[in-house]
Amino acid sequence: MAITAGMVKELREMTGAGMMDCKKALTETNGDMDAAIEFLRKNGQAKAEKKAGRIAAEGIVKTVVKDDKVAAIVEVNSETDFVAKNADFQAFVEAVANQAADSDAADMDAFMAETWAADTTKTVKDALVEKVAVIGENLNIRRFEKVVTDGCVVSYIHGGGRIGVLVEADTDVVNEDIKTCLKNVAMQVAAMYPKYVSREEVSEEYMNHEKEILLAQAKKENEESNKPKPDNIIEKMIIGRLNKELKEVCLLDQTYVQDSDLTVAKYVEKVAKENNANVTVKRFVRFETGEGLEKKQEDFAAEVAAQMATNLN
Repeated sequence: MAITAGMVKELREMTGAGMMDCKKALTETNGDMDAAIEFLRKNGQAKAEKKAGRIAAEGIVKTVVKDDKVAAIVEVNSETDFVAKNADFQAFVEAVANQAADSDAADMDAFMAETWAADTTKTVKDALVEKVAVIGENLNIRRFEKVVTDGCVVSYIHGGGRIGVLVEADTDVVNEDIKTCLKNVAMQVAAMYPKYVSREEVSEEYMNHEKEILLAQAKKENEESNKPKPDNIIEKMIIGRLNKELKEVCLLDQTYVQDSDLTVAKYVEKVAKENNANVTVKRFVRFETGEGLEKKQEDFAAEVAAQMATNLN
């Protein structure tokens, strides 16, 4: 497979590795982007897999919270940022979020087939098709998630809808201090992108995969070192590095961004104690607009040239 400059650029943006390293990785993996990321990580040339380079689709994320007990988060995509900022589009997305909060649908197909709350003569799909006709762009209700709790659920929206977060907690006290605490935790989730709430959630498959990556890195470092380390030291290094990584991917282990002397767990514990409450962060949902989607690359100069050639013919 031919390796293009665009592929090298994309891999560089996702990993931070050098241009020649990226080109070699793509060549070695026959252009497979995920395999190339793995190749770079094993060779110590990429610190971690980063998907941000692929996030390009437009649209917004909206959240709705009702009585601190029920919440929904939705992502609705548009073709352009111009439409994403349109008041009519944003009102539609808010209506979709309210629909999701009241919905019992287990998946997107069931959700799209539901009666549209704003007009019971339509389904959600009908309402979407109608909105596409009015706005003049292809729109897509991409995903939704609903949270129902006996404790408390809060939401946070960042960047006008670029990122949305729900945080659910078991708590025997629900007041402004507790809700502010959970809102701050939601901001942490938006900023630091954890994968798990705590280490208890981390799968054995994930642990084994990361150990494999770290072992490959350690062996490469050992081969290049003037003072190679024995296997038992390498094993300790891997354990240390894995623990460091878990502190980055597990929310409660992360350093709390608003007070670097605390972890998120210690911050929640502190607020709970101040309010004579028992608070346990149960789960979070984080949507980032366009996450994992590829946006069509427009070359307007080529498009104009092609149009002119067509007209001349």
